[in-house]
Amino acid sequence: MKKNYMKKIISLFLSTVVITGAASTSIYANDASSNISSENAQIKNIIMMIPDGQSVGHTTLARWYKGENLAVDPYACGLVRTYSADAAIADSAPAGTAFATGFKSHTGFVGVLPDENTMPGLVPIDESEKRMPVASVLEAAQLLGKSTGLVATAEIMHATLADFTAHDPSRKNYDNLSEQQVYQELDVVLGGGGYYFTPEGRGDGEDLVQELKNLGYDYITTPEEMKNTTSDKIWGMFADKDLAYDMDRNAEEQPSIAEMTEKAIETLSKNEDGFFLLVEGSKVDWASHANDPIGVISETLAYDEAVEAAIEFAKKDGNTVVISVTDHGNGGLTIGSTETDSNYSTQPLEAFIGPLKEATTTGVGIEAYFNEDRSNVVEVMSKYFGIDDLTQEEIDAIKNAEAGSMNYTVGPIISKRANIGWTTTGHTGEDVPLYIYAPKGCEKLTGVVENTDIANYMADLLGVSLSDVSKELFVPVREAAEAKGAEVTWDNSDKNNLVVIIKKGSDEIKIPVNKNIAYVNGEEVKLSGVVVYNGIDTYVPQDVIDLIK
Repeated sequence: MKKNYMKKIISLFLSTVVITGAASTSIYANDASSNISSENAQIKNIIMMIPDGQSVGHTTLARWYKGENLAVDPYACGLVRTYSADAAIADSAPAGTAFATGFKSHTGFVGVLPDENTMPGLVPIDESEKRMPVASVLEAAQLLGKSTGLVATAEIMHATLADFTAHDPSRKNYDNLSEQQVYQELDVVLGGGGYYFTPEGRGDGEDLVQELKNLGYDYITTPEEMKNTTSDKIWGMFADKDLAYDMDRNAEEQPSIAEMTEKAIETLSKNEDGFFLLVEGSKVDWASHANDPIGVISETLAYDEAVEAAIEFAKKDGNTVVISVTDHGNGGLTIGSTETDSNYSTQPLEAFIGPLKEATTTGVGIEAYFNEDRSNVVEVMSKYFGIDDLTQEEIDAIKNAEAGSMNYTVGPIISKRANIGWTTTGHTGEDVPLYIYAPKGCEKLTGVVENTDIANYMADLLGVSLSDVSKELFVPVREAAEAKGAEVTWDNSDKNNLVVIIKKGSDEIKIPVNKNIAYVNGEEVKLSGVVVYNGIDTYVPQDVIDLIK
């Protein structure tokens, strides 16, 4: 277990911290930390919660729709800047990497440094450190002996979740990301993406479902199984890909994000050393891309229930910090549109919320109610969206909408009637709200901060140095092995399953990429982290180098 490495890692942790908000030239030159005092008492548990793509407009709309405050409202404490290493508007991969590691990165990059830092105020990246994997707070928590978990409504190897649990310069490389997640020894994983763990869903043909069972996980696929399991190691896949929007969800087939959060906390909190849990409300983002306000409301309110469950636990526990912050805005949602430009100040609340209340399904869910030739568009839109005045142009658009993307058509239709505006179907670059619940005596991160400060704040609360964890987990194998007189080669006969081979004298060490296993003269040895190939170099945990005699 990774907790066996706790003393080794603790010996590396610094007793002081450096205040900074941006990535430095070298991860070894900068033990980045937050603007929270290092004298803060160490926190036992951290629950990091990310409503992907959720801007202030989203929460404002959801609050009006709900008719009362959101659970997260009392804990607003600052704003977070969301830009990435080389762009004003962030993709989820570099935005999540900033939260996880304390370093800004490039679009599509997961848990690795960028090729360059070009945004104002950032120090250039050293040539030798381009795409270098850097440690996440989750990985640091594991090395402290804490339990770790993931909860999501998307595939769990989706960018934000992968940022905390894997390392690859492409968020699209699901094979690498999911395999690394399996061998990260997470304790609880609950969400979607089961297809990508099966031989049919993988380019390498591996059966990771069976491997999870071999590793001792209770592999579950239904809410009932989740409710009943008492295992300390749970891997729950409730959909082949993403979970349904909460408003469309069949409760017999898929749990809510709040239910998954509660189960994860129940399981992880058994560990006396504490836990780190990451919860992502994944599909606020997806609904925003489609400009579907019903989807936004569905997922914002479902996520808020998960926040409520987390804070309820934290208040009872007394040694838990809950952080809620989105990675970036999306869609540019506004309460008010060109339809209300001339009389915006006289429009009653009903003009905005009334039409939304008529809908009983999201823009995705409504597709199931159309017949094969979509000749019942008028009836369905009236019954499930409360819209009785479709234009012929709108009817034709619905009939011709591509299967699987109906929300991109009907979202704007209901937005127009609810006077909801959108500026884009893409991400946006504004600052986003930061919410933190912290027990008495524990400072919160406040003011306008960098997204990298979130990782450094969490590391500070745990009392760890992410730079030292990076040095322990990600050693360039050729350089380090050759320095000890060993020969390094690669077996790439199976391009989907690369193996590093280290030879010295009569000893041979084989290390499969994306796993936490080495074979020393044929004998299996467990490593403290996964082996990462970033397309340039291969990185191994320091304990691989220690095996070279």
